[in-house]
Amino acid sequence: MSELWAHLTGAPNLFHAARRAAAGKKSRPDVAAFLANLEPELFRLQRQLLSGAYRPGPCRDFRIADPKPRLISAAPFPDRVIHHAITNVAEPLFEHRFVPYSYACRTGFGTHKALDHARQSCARHSFVLKLDIRKYFPSMDHQILLDLLARVIRCPNTLKLIETILASSSLPEDMIHYFPADTLFTPTSAVAGSLSAIKPLSFSPTSTSTPWTK
Repeated sequence: MSELWAHLTGAPNLFHAARRAAAGKKSRPDVAAFLANLEPELFRLQRQLLSGAYRPGPCRDFRIADPKPRLISAAPFPDRVIHHAITNVAEPLFEHRFVPYSYACRTGFGTHKALDHARQSCARHSFVLKLDIRKYFPSMDHQILLDLLARVIRCPNTLKLIETILASSSLPEDMIHYFPADTLFTPTSAVAGSLSAIKPLSFSPTSTSTPWTK
């Protein structure tokens, strides 16, 4: 068993992941039921991970308008615990590889620091280019994402778990968008968004830092 996999599936990490997944949601019936039976639930997930039997459950789809209409796919709470368990161990491996101007979903960064940087940049530059990636997560290519991860994560079990989560995603046709001459397209879902440590647009593949190899 690799050091990374032992850390990911260990009881301390799973308990920490459950606390993070439950933050601000403890009043929800599904979360409350899970927490009321916390140890058996976590050890069940641990057994599934170690045996290779873990499979994500079906997502709950709903629409919001914030500010534009969009479809949200919410994973069942046990799966959210697994997502946080992955993030807990993956985030430290990727954090120092991100470009310094990526401020979302990073400890010690955030909106206020992004605004400070924007103000400083406005004082130095006369123009700004505003871009948006159309349907970023639905249009993300699974294989490209997994290839980026494999440059840093050398644990086959961890990579297989992430691949299982991505492969379980599904989207209604109206969320799938094909780009001209795009022959690599494979749809993903909002499940990928929970892996907040993995941000291909801000990942620097030229980093010389040593990846996990055990």
